[in-house]
Amino acid sequence: MKTIKQLASFGIALLTLTAAFACNTKEKKKTIELIAQATEPAAPKESNTVQIALLLDTSNSMDGLINQAKSQLWDIVNEFSYAKCGNDTRPNLQIALYQYGNDNLSANEGYIQQVLGFSSDLDEISEKLFSLTTNGGEEYCGKVLQTSLHQLPWNKNPDLLRMIFIAGNEPFNQGRYNYRTALANANEKDVVVNTIFCGNYELGISTDWKNGASLTGGEYMAIDHNKEVVHITTPYDEIIIKLNSRLNKTYVSYGSMGKSKYIAQEVQDNNALEMQEAVAVKRAVSKSSRLYNNKKWDLVDAYEDEEFEISSVENDELPEELQDKNEKEIKTYVESKKNEREEIQKEIQEYNTKRLAYISEHQKDEKSGELENAMIKAIKKQAKTKNYSWE
Repeated sequence: MKTIKQLASFGIALLTLTAAFACNTKEKKKTIELIAQATEPAAPKESNTVQIALLLDTSNSMDGLINQAKSQLWDIVNEFSYAKCGNDTRPNLQIALYQYGNDNLSANEGYIQQVLGFSSDLDEISEKLFSLTTNGGEEYCGKVLQTSLHQLPWNKNPDLLRMIFIAGNEPFNQGRYNYRTALANANEKDVVVNTIFCGNYELGISTDWKNGASLTGGEYMAIDHNKEVVHITTPYDEIIIKLNSRLNKTYVSYGSMGKSKYIAQEVQDNNALEMQEAVAVKRAVSKSSRLYNNKKWDLVDAYEDEEFEISSVENDELPEELQDKNEKEIKTYVESKKNEREEIQKEIQEYNTKRLAYISEHQKDEKSGELENAMIKAIKKQAKTKNYSWE
């Protein structure tokens, strides 16, 4: 059975892959919704957006995989932040999360649950990963594949990248639903299925995990899901964590969900820090990138969108410090926070460059994150077919 950490890492890699397929499309503006609907699967954007669904086995033996996923999520996001299309545009990404093989789930549903529909909210994705627990289980790969293909609003643009990553350690052909039928449906929707077997490489082949990937042109990978993730401590970690605290103070919440999302941001900071200081550092680096955008609840990010008008926000939807101020005063305040944020993000990126150089100098030949390495390798290989590159 899979570990929760590895499953989470798998989800991150999926995100990266989804963004890659959107390289050949033009960006289209969308009207900003004042009220974010975090868990409701809205119609996906088809403009330069990669869609990735992560299907994680949360049966008893998969705690290690889940832990890898939690700790390596930000590695994958940070890697993806450097991706660009052939026309120099930057891809967006959406991630969906399913768990399967857990006795706490409904037997009538095949022990399968959609934990999160397609979302680009990195805090929300982190929250859902940290909510996963393991228990018991019957793992039906064919059933969870078909469920995700049927339930999720996959886009139909042939230029966009659509990917599934499924991780587990039981035979791929378990259950009454034939996995080959699900993979035929994946081919119809142009969704590439990548399989990650948690165990011996040859055992994964003999239990159909490799065949499951090959039927859609995906990658088969085998990992040690119980391998402990080793992070290298650097002299720049504490500096970046302090900068992250300053960064949080530049967020200006608005709307019905503003306060709760502002609190959620700090909660996910703490979740990362509780795992390890290095994980908190990687999350802070992600928050300094273009992929960490909270325009549905943060006035600074919303202000950057051409479709957004501050005048459209009701007075009682503003934070207390801005209520009863005129539009000019609000804009001045938001612009000051914007400038402050950009300066802090720039500092984080500069220290991260030094941090990565330090890690490169001190790390051993063998990299620590098995799930992360497998996912990034698959993502970059498949992204090339859609004219993506990395800086």
